[in-house]
Amino acid sequence: MRVPVQLVLGAALFALFLGAALLSLVWTPFPVTDLDIAAKLAPPGGGHLLGTDHLGRDMLSMLMAGARTSIAVALVAVGIGILLGVPLGLAAAARRGSLLDEVIMRGNDLIFAFPSLVIAILITAVFGPSALNAILAIGIFNIPVFARVARGAALTVWPREFILAARVAGKGAALISAEHILPNIANLLVVQGTIQFSMGVLAEAGLSYVGLGAQPPTPSWGRMLADAQTFFYGYPRLAILPGLCIVLTVLGLNLMGDGLRDLLDPRLRRNVR
Repeated sequence: MRVPVQLVLGAALFALFLGAALLSLVWTPFPVTDLDIAAKLAPPGGGHLLGTDHLGRDMLSMLMAGARTSIAVALVAVGIGILLGVPLGLAAAARRGSLLDEVIMRGNDLIFAFPSLVIAILITAVFGPSALNAILAIGIFNIPVFARVARGAALTVWPREFILAARVAGKGAALISAEHILPNIANLLVVQGTIQFSMGVLAEAGLSYVGLGAQPPTPSWGRMLADAQTFFYGYPRLAILPGLCIVLTVLGLNLMGDGLRDLLDPRLRRNVR
């Protein structure tokens, strides 16, 4: 079976930014907290490969550290959605039509009524803006997404014969969900996780842009965009570079999601042979 081209291309794009994020943990060309006002707005070249920003910080270093922030926030937020949403979805499917199912699904509808930005504003009003609050806001919004995907996929598995055999063998709903349902819907959860990961990167950038995400001196692509808007006409690269990083990262993750869907969905495998 041939690997889809979009999966390879998406993985390569994402690996580029993931590698930059991991590298920034131990090394950047310049410390991201160092200010050099004398070298502010320096053009690319010399000691600064991509130039400096309005505070004299090295742009390449800021982009590398910004990748770390965006990917970490999105990854943890997706993890929250999976760890809490999938068990809720499996429980709702196992008790379809019951009070538990109704409570879980109506709770999901309630969360969907408040976009992540509104949730972030509410959390910020209580605890103050930070990367942690951005993680909570995005993670809370991911919970009903994974709950619905897990429930919908699980409902198609429950009527199958091997599930009936497991019930006849005396297995309970929780054990069946863990041993039989979850492995059969894992491919859908992986694809949805990739999509939510890309949306998490975009959401983190949006929250940081409006000042609700990572706070200075922690670099963030969204914060870099917000700082660059004043200098856009004279120094467009200050906005183009972080904007391009966001676009390419999201594009790479979306291509990975499409490729994984084609690779893991048996109905589509014949199209990638």
